[in-house]
Amino acid sequence: MGAEHRKDSLHSHSDASSHNGSLGPKTGDIRMKRLNGPKGIDNQNFLDDEGRVNGHVPRVSVVSSEIEVVPPEQGRDEVDAWEKMPAAQDEEDGPPWSSLTPKEKALRILLNLAKFVGLLGLLYFFICSLDLLGSAFRLMAGRAAGDIFRESELLANPVTGLMIGILVTVLLQSSSTSTSIVVAMVSSKILRVEQAIFIIMGANIGTSVTSTIVAMSQAGDRDCFRRAFAGGTVHDMFNWLTVLVLVPVEWGTHYLYYLTEAITDTMGNSSDVQVGELQFLQAATRPFTDLIVQVDEGALEHFAAGNTDGRVLKTECGLENVTLSNGTSINQIIPCTHLFMDSGLEDLHIGLIMLFLSLFIICTSLVLLVKLLSSVLKGAVAKAIKKTVNYRLPKPFGFLTGYIAILVGAGLTVIVQSSSVFTSTLTPLVGLGVIEIERMYPLVLGSNLGTTATSVLAALASSPATFHQALQTALVHLFFNLSGVLLWYSIPFMRKAPIGAAKVLGNTTAKYRWFAIMYIILMFLVVPGVVFGLSMAGFIYLGVFGGLFLLIFIVVIVINILQRKKPKWLPRWLRHWDWLPLWMHSLEPLDRVIRAIFSVCGCCRNVLNPAVQ
Repeated sequence: MGAEHRKDSLHSHSDASSHNGSLGPKTGDIRMKRLNGPKGIDNQNFLDDEGRVNGHVPRVSVVSSEIEVVPPEQGRDEVDAWEKMPAAQDEEDGPPWSSLTPKEKALRILLNLAKFVGLLGLLYFFICSLDLLGSAFRLMAGRAAGDIFRESELLANPVTGLMIGILVTVLLQSSSTSTSIVVAMVSSKILRVEQAIFIIMGANIGTSVTSTIVAMSQAGDRDCFRRAFAGGTVHDMFNWLTVLVLVPVEWGTHYLYYLTEAITDTMGNSSDVQVGELQFLQAATRPFTDLIVQVDEGALEHFAAGNTDGRVLKTECGLENVTLSNGTSINQIIPCTHLFMDSGLEDLHIGLIMLFLSLFIICTSLVLLVKLLSSVLKGAVAKAIKKTVNYRLPKPFGFLTGYIAILVGAGLTVIVQSSSVFTSTLTPLVGLGVIEIERMYPLVLGSNLGTTATSVLAALASSPATFHQALQTALVHLFFNLSGVLLWYSIPFMRKAPIGAAKVLGNTTAKYRWFAIMYIILMFLVVPGVVFGLSMAGFIYLGVFGGLFLLIFIVVIVINILQRKKPKWLPRWLRHWDWLPLWMHSLEPLDRVIRAIFSVCGCCRNVLNPAVQ
C-alpha cells in the first residue's frame, strides 16, 4: 500500500435494513496496523467469508498505517461513554430565559425551587435508608458476627483475619461498627493489635460494597450504568489492590504496628484532651430512623466478648429519675418508642423486614433522584457544573488538583461521618456524567482517609484504661489508608491500575447486565468465604491453592497487557485466546444461558437488554 492510501480513511457502516436482515446493526472498527512479515498483515483478527470479524459485521476504518480491530461493544460509542454527557443533558430545559414572560419566569423559578427541595428530600431519605440497611444487617447477622470475632484462634492467621473483616463488614454494612468491635476486643485483651490490623484491612474492603450496590440503580441505561458501576467499583479496586500489596508487607515487617505503637507511646496511657464524638449527619437522620428501628451497638461488642445474653434490638433508651409517693427517688428504665418495640418478633425477622424496606426506599429514592437530577442538569447548567467539579488547576500547579480533591473528600466525609454515604451519593453523579471517574478516584481516596477521623476522635475520647489500644487501632486504620494513597496515587502511573480496572468492570457490566450481581456475590461473599474455608483447613492448603491461583491471575494479566501493548513479544499463538474454549475467555456462553433462563420474564428481559441512549 502506498503512502497516499495510508492517509485515507474508509468507513463502511453496516445496517440491518441494507443487508436484508442477515447482518446485525452492531458495528466494530478495523484500523490499519503496520504491514510486515512474510505473511502480510500481522493481526489475529480477520474477515471471514461473509465479511464478518469474529462473527460480527465490522465498520472498516483505515487510519494512518495501523490496523486495530475493535469489537462492536467496544467501539467508538464505548470510548465516548467515558467522555460525553448523556444526550438529554445537552438540551436546554425549555426556551431561553430572555424569551419568557414575567409569569413564565416566576413559574420556572418556583419549579426549580420545587426541584431543589425535592432533591434535598430524596437525598435525605436515601441517607436514612442506608442507615436502615445497616440496622437490618446488624439485626440479621449481629450475633453471628460476634460469634465469628469470638473465635480468636482463627484470627491468629492474618489471611483469616482479613477475610473475617470483609465478611463481617459486608454483613454489618459498617466499617465503623466492625472497627469498634475490634477496638473493644483489643481493649479486653481478647485480640492483640497485630491480629486486629488485618481485620481492619478487611473492614476497609467490606465497606465499599455499598456504593457498588447503589450503582445498580442506574442499570436502565447502558452508558449511565457503565459510568456508575465504574465509579462505584473504583473504591473496591483501590481497597483490593492496597490489601494485596500491604498484607504481605505488614505480615513480613509489621511496619503499621511499630509505627502506630511509637506514636501512641509518646502520648502516655491516658488522653489529655477529651474530644466529643461528632454527630453532624446523625443529628439530622436519627429523628426519622429511630422512629422505625433502633439497634444496640453495645450488644455486638458483648457478643464478641462471649456474652450471649441480650438482643441486638434496642429496647431500653435510658434511665429516668422518678420520685415515689413516699419521697424515695429511683431510676426507672425508659422504654424505646420505635416501630418494632412491642412487635414480639425475633431480631432475625425484624432484620428481614427492615432489609426489604430499606432496599425499597434506596431503590425508589435513587431512581427518583437520578430522574430529578437529569431534569435539572441540562444544557449550560450541566456543562458549568461538570466543568467546575472536574476543574484542573493551570500549569505548573495542575498536579495539585487531585490532592485538593482528596482533601475535599476527606473533609466532607468527616462532616457526614460515613464513607459509604459520601461515595454512594457521588456514584449517581458519575453515572450521569457530571463527575468524571478520574475525579471520583481522588475523592474516594479522601473519603477513605476521612472515615478514619471518626475512630481517631472516638479513641481520643476513650477512657484511660483503653486509650492506648483504642488509639493505636484507630491509627492503624489511618496509616493503612494513607499508605494506599501514597502507593496508588502519589505515583502518577500507578493511578491507571485502579481506574483502568474499574473501567473494565464498567464496560463488562454495560455489555452483560447480570455481571454486576455476580461481581458483588463473588468479590464480597464467595472469594472471602472460600479463602476463609481454606485457611481453616490449614495453612498448607491456603498456600498451595491461593499461591497457584495468584500465579495464574498474574500471568493472565501480564499476557493481556502484552497482547494489547507489545503483541510481537509473544508467540503468534499466544497473541489471542482463541485457542482456548470459548467459555474460558468470554462471558458469551454464560450470557446465553442466563438470557435463556430469564427470557420467560418480561421485566428480566428488559433489564438484560437495556435501552441505549
